[in-house]
Amino acid sequence: MEVVALIALTLLLGALVILVAFAVGKRKEELREEAAQTSECAVEGNVSKAPAAKKLKQDKQQRSRKEKPSQHNFNHPLLAASLKGHSGNVTCLDFSSNGKYLASCSNDRTVRIWSTRDFLEREHKCLRANVELDHATLVRFSPDSKAFITWLANGDTMRVFKMSKKEDGSMSFKGASEDFPPRHKASILNIGIAETGRFIMSASTDTSINIWDLKGEILAAINTNQMTNSYAAVSPCGRFVASCGFTPDVKVWEVCFGKTGEFREVKRAFELKGHSAGVHAFAFSNDSQRMVTLSKDGTWKLWNTNVEYKQQQDPYLLRTVPCKSSNGSRVALSPDGRVVAISDICNVAMYSASTGELEEQLLSVHSEEITDLRFDINGRFLVCSGDKAIRVFHNAPGYRAAIRDMQDMLKKAQNEAMKQRLQQQISDAQSALDAVLAAPVE
Repeated sequence: MEVVALIALTLLLGALVILVAFAVGKRKEELREEAAQTSECAVEGNVSKAPAAKKLKQDKQQRSRKEKPSQHNFNHPLLAASLKGHSGNVTCLDFSSNGKYLASCSNDRTVRIWSTRDFLEREHKCLRANVELDHATLVRFSPDSKAFITWLANGDTMRVFKMSKKEDGSMSFKGASEDFPPRHKASILNIGIAETGRFIMSASTDTSINIWDLKGEILAAINTNQMTNSYAAVSPCGRFVASCGFTPDVKVWEVCFGKTGEFREVKRAFELKGHSAGVHAFAFSNDSQRMVTLSKDGTWKLWNTNVEYKQQQDPYLLRTVPCKSSNGSRVALSPDGRVVAISDICNVAMYSASTGELEEQLLSVHSEEITDLRFDINGRFLVCSGDKAIRVFHNAPGYRAAIRDMQDMLKKAQNEAMKQRLQQQISDAQSALDAVLAAPVE
């Protein structure tokens, strides 16, 4: 029995060994097959990987092209030029007193000086002044057109740049060794230099306006008491500083100096009252005898400010005209007081100051909100900024207004020589207007 049991156990163990060997052999064969399949898949993957990667790259490039903002193209019969040179959005514009230059500043850390003589040329060259370690948000020419001041975004202060000609005739720019000391606690709205060269103004969004001398010392600080300021400026005559804001009025101060040029005081001159809501902005005519105000109440108003304010005489309201405007809107008055221009987001409207009639509507001038709007000193052009470009428009409403005024004068003229002179001037103005309207659109 023991022999039989031993034989049975031996047979059982042998069978188990055979089964284990069979299972191990089968598993090895399965592993080899899996390895072979994996290798085949890898080869197929390498074959298809290149076109797949290429397609993915193409999709990314297409998405990149779609996401990149397309250049804003704008055309209009009155468009004289589009000045392109800045790589960042243009925030401020200013014409020099001699009428030769237009200054523009941008967040690309440059101030560019354009020649107004090139506005009607095919190419528009400019000179570049670099703003080191900062960028300018505002720029203003000095009265002699030989320097300009800027407001620095990061430094929250003013820097003076002097302009000088090199021996080869090119222009060079040199920043002052020291900036003005920071004195404002809120964001800056505007800066300006009096045409007399006696003072500099800076205004912020709270209720403060500072009057500086040219060396960076504070002469006076004004509290506008308007809850918040929305705009402030120096009058073209250099005597006044004005501000507007949350309250429905515009306040005007006279900056007084003695006969020998010493600073005396800042005193209230007059106020423009009549709007029913806060005032967005205002502008002066070139002789400071007219002002235009733009309000949240949906109107612009034209005022005669040539008054004896020292005798308590108030400015005269000449006209109230309904219009579209929004927070950030700007208003400009042509130097001769004949045309009112208003910006509303990306659009510009041009009105006759004498009739209030809407004469031109310029839609989608920029791809972003308009940041500045102003006429050149001769009233030939209206310029505005909003994106990276500066648009220059012919002031056709100004030509039409001048022609109408001369025609009215012709009807009243009694002297034959005066009549002939007016007829010639009307003919010249009409020819200039016809040339503007016939000019090819850029």
